[in-house]
Order: sequence, then C-alpha cells, then structure tokens
Amino acid sequence: MPYYEYRCVENGMTVEVRHAMDETLTTWGELSARAEVPLGATRADAPIQRLMSLPLPASPSSSPAQGCGPGCACAREA
Repeated sequence: MPYYEYRCVENGMTVEVRHAMDETLTTWGELSARAEVPLGATRADAPIQRLMSLPLPASPSSSPAQGCGPGCACAREA
C-alpha cells in the first residue's frame, strides 16, 4: 500500500498515512483516526486535501537517484 500526504484545511496540519489506492479520505476525523493523531480542537468533519508528492523507490539500491540533498528522506545513505 502506498503512502499519501493530506493537509487539513482548517488546522493546516499535514499528515502522512498509508492506505489502499482505491480508498479516499475526505475529513479530518477519518485522517486522524487512520494516522492515530488526536482530533484536537479541529472539527471531525473538517475537509482535507490529498497533496501531490513524488514517489520514492522501493529501496535505495533500486534507483540511481541521489536524492534532493542532505537531510532529505530520499537522499541515499553514504
């Protein structure tokens, strides 16, 4: 299952979750439950937006990419 990033429109938080490609999350309540993040003061029915992100290779050795730079999650370990 792939990872997806969502942003809550009301609280501005960005959260990464893993779910099936045919599944769609639409509210902060769904997202917070899936990611095990507290609702906080945000309404459970607050809308969320799925963000576009670049896919990462399954393993560092499967791609010749060097990553974005130091500290980036897609950078190869030396």
